Amino acid sequence: MTWRAPQPPADPPSPDVGDVRPILQGYLDHHRLTLLRLCAGLTAEQLALRSTPPSTLSLLGLVRHMTKVERTWLRIRTAGQDIDPLFPDSDEDFDDLDAAAAEQALTNLSTEWAACDEAVAPLPLEYCVDVRGQPVTLASVYIHLVEEWARHNGHADLIRQAIDGTTGR
Repeated sequence: MTWRAPQPPADPPSPDVGDVRPILQGYLDHHRLTLLRLCAGLTAEQLALRSTPPSTLSLLGLVRHMTKVERTWLRIRTAGQDIDPLFPDSDEDFDDLDAAAAEQALTNLSTEWAACDEAVAPLPLEYCVDVRGQPVTLASVYIHLVEEWARHNGHADLIRQAIDGTTGR
């Protein structure tokens, strides 16, 4: 039997009023699950398919990239955890693909989300970190991540449509 990316859980209801942190977390979680929905039902080989040359974009590459992005911004930069970055070569997350590792990449993404959420949970939104010599608040990090997810989910939607015609996930 051929492995296929599983269907993620439904989006939990996201607040649009009240404290800002649950609102930011809700938008972040929505975009996280959107990528999983765009991958759902595809084989490992389909996840590794490249978009249009010369681009190296693929759904598997986006999964790996967003795992790296979350780790870098939330655990390493914001929470200050002394852990290794993922894919230290600048485009390794997109370039060094192996379809056989797709299932593990999706597992790694979900595991990283939990670790990221746990790492920043005790920090207030006003918590400041230094990013390349500039102070950045945790609130700004959340907004940056929502933007990054939204942009890459747009790429993922186009890639998925090219694979099998599926849209609107």
